[in-house]
Amino acid sequence: MASMTLSEKKIKLKELQKLLAQYDDEYYQNDAPSVSDAEYDKLKNEALTLEKELSQDDLFADLIVSKKVGSKAKAGFKKITHPIPMLSLENLYTNDDLKEFYTRIRRDLGLMSNDVVEIDAEPKIDGLSFNARYENGVFISGATRGDGTVGEDITENLKTIKTLPLKIENAPEILEIRGEVYMSKEDFFKLNETQEKNGEKLFANPRNAAAGSLRQLDPNVTKKRNLSLIVYAWGEVKPNVLWSTQTEFYKKAKEWGFPIQPFFETCTTYEELQSFYDKVGTKRHAIPFDIDGIVYKVNSLEFQKKLGFIARAPKWAIAHKFQPEQALTVINGITLQVGRTGVVTPVAELDPINVGGVIVSRATLHNRDYIKEKDIREKDTVIIQRAGDVIPQVVSVVLSERPQNTIPFEMPMECPICKSPLEQKKDEVAFRCTNPLCPAQIKEYLKYFISREGFNIDGLGDSGIELFFEKGWIKTPVDIFTLIPNHIDDIKRLEGFGPKSIQNLMESIEKSKHIKLDKFIYSLGIFGVGEATAIILANEFSSIEGLKSATFDDLTKIYGIGDKMAMDIINYFRNTQKVELINQLLNFIEIENPEKIEIDSSNPLFEKTVVFTGTLIHFSRKDAEDIARKFGAHPSSSVSKKTDLVIAGTNAGSKLENAKKFGIKVISEDEFKSLIEQK
Repeated sequence: MASMTLSEKKIKLKELQKLLAQYDDEYYQNDAPSVSDAEYDKLKNEALTLEKELSQDDLFADLIVSKKVGSKAKAGFKKITHPIPMLSLENLYTNDDLKEFYTRIRRDLGLMSNDVVEIDAEPKIDGLSFNARYENGVFISGATRGDGTVGEDITENLKTIKTLPLKIENAPEILEIRGEVYMSKEDFFKLNETQEKNGEKLFANPRNAAAGSLRQLDPNVTKKRNLSLIVYAWGEVKPNVLWSTQTEFYKKAKEWGFPIQPFFETCTTYEELQSFYDKVGTKRHAIPFDIDGIVYKVNSLEFQKKLGFIARAPKWAIAHKFQPEQALTVINGITLQVGRTGVVTPVAELDPINVGGVIVSRATLHNRDYIKEKDIREKDTVIIQRAGDVIPQVVSVVLSERPQNTIPFEMPMECPICKSPLEQKKDEVAFRCTNPLCPAQIKEYLKYFISREGFNIDGLGDSGIELFFEKGWIKTPVDIFTLIPNHIDDIKRLEGFGPKSIQNLMESIEKSKHIKLDKFIYSLGIFGVGEATAIILANEFSSIEGLKSATFDDLTKIYGIGDKMAMDIINYFRNTQKVELINQLLNFIEIENPEKIEIDSSNPLFEKTVVFTGTLIHFSRKDAEDIARKFGAHPSSSVSKKTDLVIAGTNAGSKLENAKKFGIKVISEDEFKSLIEQK
C-alpha cells in the first residue's frame, strides 16, 4: 500500500469500506456471512491501515471503519436507542500482540515494575450481543447491539429465554445488563435435525442459528429454539454502580440470577494470560458452546476509567482471536467412504466442532499412507483444519492426549458397501472397489450428476438422492426425469414432503431439462474431466456429437488435455452403456450448444496461463475466469513457473507471494477490468 498514490489509496479505501459494509450487513442483519472471520479481519485491517495513512479530509465520513460498530438495525423491528453505546472490541492474533497489549496497559497506567494489575481472561462466546434493561428490578426492554447506538427491539424474544430473570431483587433503579445470546452445540445439532426432517434450510453454525432465532418477528419461533445466554457487562446504571471490579460485577450478576461465564481467570502477568489462552484453545472442543477467542479485561473500574476509549472500543479490553481454520477435537471412529469412481477413502468421525464458521463432524484421512505417516488412530485428539471450501482434514495428532491401548489403523481389503475386493493400481495410493455396480458408486454418481456444476437440481439435493435411491425410485440419471410421473403419489405420502417441497422438486427437475453443453459434459462423470475442462471441451467441439467423434489427436492438441485424459474421454464414448445413457437422457433434455467464439489472437490474454487470487470486487471468481477464457486465456488454480499472469484482488495471499518469487507479472483487478473493456 505504501507504493499507492493518494488518489489510489482513496479509491482502494472506498472499495474496502463498501465491501466491509456489505459483509457487516450479511453478518449482523442477515445472519448469513459469505466470508470467514479470518478473511473479514484481513480486509478490515487493510482498511484501518489506509485510514491511518489518509487525513480526515480524505476519508468518507459515513463509511469510516475505525468508528463503525456492527450494522444498522434490521427492517421490521422497532428501534431502541442505547443510553450508553454498545461498543465492540479490538482484536489481536498473536502472542506478540498480546504482549504489546499487556505492556501498553502497564505503561498507560504508569505502573512500576513491582505494581500489579489484574486482568480478567474469559472465553469469547460466538453469539449475538444483547442489552436487557431493568427498571426497579423489572425487565422492561431488550435490544441487539445494532450499530452500537441503535439496536433492534427484541424484548418479547428475550423473554422466551428461560435463564433471563424477568424480576431481580435489590437492583438499582435503572440497570442495563449486557451479554451474549448463544445456542449450545447440543441444541444446534437438534435444531438442524428438525430443520432437515421438515425439509427446511440447515444453519451453518450455532452463531447463525442463535442470531436467526433471536431476531424472529414471531417470538413463538424463538421460544422453540432453546437459546441460552451469558452476561459479561453492563450499560446504564442509576443511581450508581454497586461494584468496583469486573469480578465483583460477576458476583453481583450471579446473585441476581444471571448466568455468568463459567470459565474465567484473573491473571496478573503476560505469562498467565498466554497460558490461559493456550489452555482454553487446547480444550475448546470440550466446551459446550462455540468460542472464537479469549477476551481480556482490566479488572479494576478505576483503571478502566483511566485508560478510557478509542473511537469504537475500550482501551482496557481486547479480544485474542483463535486461528479460525484450525480446531481440536476427538476421532470417535474411522469409517470408509466409497466415491463415484470406486475410490475408498478413510474418514474420521469427529466430535462436532466449529472450524472456520462451519460445523465439522467428519474429516478426510485421504488414504492408508496418510494415516500411517501421521499415525492416526481412533480416540486420538487431533488438530483439524479447513481452508475455504476444502474438505476438512486432520493436520496432526496430539500425542500427549492419546489414550492407552489404542491400535494402529489397518486398511480393510473389501468394499464396506458391496463386500467386493479392493485393489490398488500401480502408481496409485488409493484403493478402489472393483465392482462397477457397487450401490455406493452409483449413489455418489447420482449426487455428482445433480450438483451445481452439473444439472443443478437443487430441489432434489443429496438427501433426496439418498432417500429415493434407497426406495429404488432413482437408480440411474434417467430415473430422475421420470420420478414425478412414476412416483408422485408415493412421494406425497412421505414425511416432510408437503405441497411446497413437492412443487420445488418438480420445478427444479423441469428447469434442469434445459442445460448448457459444458454442464452436461461435466455431469457425465468422465474420469479427470472437471468443471474447467468441461468448459474447454464444450467451446472446442460445440456439441456432444462433436465430442463423441473426437480423435486422440483432436483432444491432445487442446491446451490442458494430456494423453491420459484424452484416452479417458475416448474410452468413455467407446462404452456402449455410457452412450446408451446419453441417448436416453436426450429424450428428456435439451442441450444449449455454445456459439463458436472467434478469439482475437492479438489480445494480451491470448494463450496465457492466468491465475486469479484474493477477493475480487467487480467479478465473481467464476465470471472472471469465464471472461479470461473468452479472450483465449487458460485459467489455472495454482501458480507455477508456467504461469504467465496473476490477477490479484484484495487479501491476496500465498499465490501472490509465489508470483513474486517466480518473477511472474502481476496486475490488479482494476487493470484486468480496464484491459477487457478496451477489447
